[in-house]
Amino acid sequence: MKTEIKISGKKIVVSLSDTAIRALSKRETTLVAEMELYFSCLIRKQVRFKEDLAGDYVKVTEQLAVRFRPVMTETCGVDFKGDAPPLTDFPIKKPESFVPHWLRIDYKNHEWKGEFGF
Repeated sequence: MKTEIKISGKKIVVSLSDTAIRALSKRETTLVAEMELYFSCLIRKQVRFKEDLAGDYVKVTEQLAVRFRPVMTETCGVDFKGDAPPLTDFPIKKPESFVPHWLRIDYKNHEWKGEFGF
């Protein structure tokens, strides 16, 4: 299934695999696919799947919502203890310039998988 949504006025094509559609249809709550664009000493993009509907999001279906979240590390370095450095939201003056063009979501081996691109 392919559908279009808008975030910050920019069109994003959302593609769901057949297995993702089946898994979503079994959900009683909304899943949030958060497209995280991470700015630090490097740039990383990652789709995080969450149950939390706090913040801005766009509903794709009753069981799926999408949001775009640019983040940055509070400090730049490689000597962090634990899994990851602390993150903070990254204020962007023109977010539409950074919003992805597409998002693909799949469900394999009982795990949500996602990727996005420009």
